[in-house]
Amino acid sequence: APTLDSPRLAALAETLAGGGTTEAFWAEVAQQGTPLVEAVDAKHDRVTFLWRGAERNVRLFGGPSSDHAQLARLGDSDVWHASFVVPRSTRLSYRLAPDVPELPGSGMARRRAILATAQADPHNPKAYPARGVDAFQTYSMLELAEAPPQPWVEPRAGVPQGTVEAMELRSDLMRNTRKIHLYRPAGWQPGAADNRVLVLFDAGAYLGRVPTPTILDNMIAAGVIPPTAALLIDNPTAESRSLELPPNPDFADFLAKELMPWARKQGISAPAARTVIGGSSYGGLASAYAALRHPEVFGNVLSQSGSYWWSPEGEEDQWLTRQFVAVRKLPVRFFLGAGLFESGRGGQPGILESNRHLRDVLLAKGYLVTHREVAGGHDYLVWRGTLSDGLLDLIGTGEQGGGRLQP
Repeated sequence: APTLDSPRLAALAETLAGGGTTEAFWAEVAQQGTPLVEAVDAKHDRVTFLWRGAERNVRLFGGPSSDHAQLARLGDSDVWHASFVVPRSTRLSYRLAPDVPELPGSGMARRRAILATAQADPHNPKAYPARGVDAFQTYSMLELAEAPPQPWVEPRAGVPQGTVEAMELRSDLMRNTRKIHLYRPAGWQPGAADNRVLVLFDAGAYLGRVPTPTILDNMIAAGVIPPTAALLIDNPTAESRSLELPPNPDFADFLAKELMPWARKQGISAPAARTVIGGSSYGGLASAYAALRHPEVFGNVLSQSGSYWWSPEGEEDQWLTRQFVAVRKLPVRFFLGAGLFESGRGGQPGILESNRHLRDVLLAKGYLVTHREVAGGHDYLVWRGTLSDGLLDLIGTGEQGGGRLQP
């Protein structure tokens, strides 16, 4: 049996050992919600994830563990639990997967089994997204007392709304067609001297789980960034993402030579120094590579948990970092964000470690770099906050309510 570091669970174990039941405990959980949070010291809390009544197993999808942690059963009771000591600034989303089928085969097959079973925590009233279709399409939220504010993500009364137009763009270089979602802020004036442009990958996620148009509306209205239009790029197919976003010279050329000239014809353009390219995971990796290959077009990189561990098959990991070592310093600025819960496993560098390595290389080369680590994981709930942080850093006006972050 695992050691019960949680005082509340230890007390429950004593109750059960004395012949008691879990009814009072679950009534308390229903009233207070989950996860169970207990103070450890001035900067850390113990967070305990709970599930009631599984037969065989419960897995935690998301959370502080990057390895789909197993919950343990408290004796033969209906209480399943897993505890983590985390910074009090933690913010994360998670799901719980009860009675996951034990499938033979690859790790990917086992991951699919967890995904098929994972659902929102029924005892946690905080849902993400707030209007999920059902428990299987919804995550639960944990935001501890000192989680950094995300002031721009909710619509504000009186803020003029921009428009989002979906258009199709055919690429000769990629030999495919995709949707591009063009966001224009209220009052957008093509060609104005102060205009900025934001280019983002994974349009579906950055129109939904990260409410980019709302974030931009609020930030522009508050005067913390100049007028900024956005190009949100769809993946033509589910399979194309893993072929296009990891460093792919044809795709980087498509961005610079086809997408941006086309966007200029739609009234969306800015010089490289006022253009930000960004994304998360493979999207962060693709952003840095696009700036490496085309710094004349993309002068700012906003990378959220970029997958800098990546390398072509058969090569040493962290290929892109070595490319920055090999070339002269380019006219590009960087905002690099990563989560403290994104460490590698099995001795391999993860997102946290490879972002630190890229940061060190860029700083040694003389680049302007802001590096931000947050108490979170590989998580759109985190990225909806670091998107605005990156915009403030790269194109912020420095007005009250925002400004550049210090490296």
